[in-house]
Amino acid sequence: MLRLIYMGTPQFAVPALEALVRGAAPGAVLQEGYEIVAVITRPDKPSGRKQEIVYSPVKQTALAHGLTVWQPGSLKKVENQTALAAYQPDLLIVAAFGQILPQAVLDLPRYGTLNIHASLLPAYRGSSPISAAILQGESETGVTIMLLDAGIDTGPMLLKRAIPLAGDETTASLTPKLAELGAAALLEALPRWIQGQIVPQAQDHERATHTRMIQKEDGRIDWSRPADALARAVRAYIPWPTASTTWRGKVLKILSASPQAATSAAGQPGQVAFGTIARANGTRKALSIATGNGNLLVEQVQLEGKKSMSADEFLRGYAGIVGERLE
Repeated sequence: MLRLIYMGTPQFAVPALEALVRGAAPGAVLQEGYEIVAVITRPDKPSGRKQEIVYSPVKQTALAHGLTVWQPGSLKKVENQTALAAYQPDLLIVAAFGQILPQAVLDLPRYGTLNIHASLLPAYRGSSPISAAILQGESETGVTIMLLDAGIDTGPMLLKRAIPLAGDETTASLTPKLAELGAAALLEALPRWIQGQIVPQAQDHERATHTRMIQKEDGRIDWSRPADALARAVRAYIPWPTASTTWRGKVLKILSASPQAATSAAGQPGQVAFGTIARANGTRKALSIATGNGNLLVEQVQLEGKKSMSADEFLRGYAGIVGERLE
C-alpha cells in the first residue's frame, strides 16, 4: 500500500485532504489503495485580540479523521528531514503549505512531490495566484497539478483544469471553487501518475508571470488609477486586506463596487458624488467616486468603527460625504 504524506495549512487545502481520506481504500482511487501516514501543517499560532491558539483548518480536518498530525516548522532543518524520512513516504502531496521545500525533502519519495497550484501555470506563480487573476481581469483561471522542484512553482505539469471567472468574482468566492477543482484534479491525476500514464510537461518559463505575498497596504486605494482597475482591486482584496480609503480621518472600506463611465462633471480623483444603482425593484442611491479614468460606483461600505452597510444606508447618516474628496 502506498505511503502518502499530505502537507497544507489553510482552508484551500482542506477539500483535497477530505478527498484523499475518502479515496484511501483499495480500488477507490488506486488499485492497491494508500495510507495517509502523516499530515504536516504549519505550527499553531495565536490569533485575534485574545491571542488564543487556533488550529489550522488542515490540522482540524486531520484530527477529525484520526490522522497523525506533525508540525515541525522549517523542513530545512536536518533533524526535521531525518524525522520526515522515518515515515518512509512514497509520495508527498502539497497544497498551500506555506514554505519552500528543500531538495533533500523533494528527493525522499519515489513518486515525487505533487502540488496543487491555484492557477493555470505558467501564469501566476507564487503566493497569491487567486487574487492576481482577478486583479488582471482574466476571463478564466483554474488549477494545475504539478511536480515540485527547487524553484517556486517552476516544476513540470501533470494536469490542468480551468473554470470561467464571473464578473463579480471575489477572492473569497473564488477560493473555495478552486479548492474543490483542485481536489477533483488531484484524484484524476493521482492514479494516472502512479501507473505511469502521465508524461510531465515542462513549463514555458518565458511565458511565466509571478505574484507576491499581498500586504495590508495593497488595499489602499489610489484614486488616480482607472475605475475598472479599482473595481477589480475591490473584488481581489476581499476578504483581506479589503480596499480602503480615508474620509475625515477615518478608514472607509469599499466592499462592493463597479466601474462607470465618467460624466463631464466627474471632479478630481477621489471626489464623491451621488450615484444610482438599478435593481429589479427600483433604484438605490450609491456613491459615485471620480477616478483617473471613469467613476467607481460604490454599493457597499464600512466606516471605521461601524458595521458594513449599503451605500444607500450610509448616505442616510453621512450625506456630508457628497462633494468631499477621499484620500
